Amino acid sequence: MRMFAALFMAALLVFAVTAGYSEEIMRTATVTQINGEVMVKDPGLHPWTKAKVGDVLNEGSFIKTGVRSTAVLGVDGGNTATVDVSEKSLISFAKLTKDRASGMKRTLLELSVGQVVIKAQRLDTPDSKFEVKTPTSLVGVRGTKFSVKVDALR
Repeated sequence: MRMFAALFMAALLVFAVTAGYSEEIMRTATVTQINGEVMVKDPGLHPWTKAKVGDVLNEGSFIKTGVRSTAVLGVDGGNTATVDVSEKSLISFAKLTKDRASGMKRTLLELSVGQVVIKAQRLDTPDSKFEVKTPTSLVGVRGTKFSVKVDALR
């Protein structure tokens, strides 16, 4: 009987802890256009590889463009936003998640250098965020077209 009571209490504790837990679903972005030399790097220790149209970018992925090179990325297949990456840019997807329970989406791009033009759709939920972080600022939008530029250090 004690064993049953202990198992029951353990199960109850696990339920109580996970009842407030909300699962985050990973989202993706897709390379939809390439012009010139564009490289991607997946999370982890993988080397830079030449980008191809259709490449899927995950949270933690990097993309960089060379001289006279550009790329267009579709976040959630372009349903959330399109990101036009200008020449000599380096960006990463620092956060690309969706909360399963609330539907809240969180998108955080980190722009180290270069320029991006983002056409963001209106966000689905009041708590959703679409942000671009630079070395000196954090820009957030609710649904609009905007540009962020970071000059290279001299």
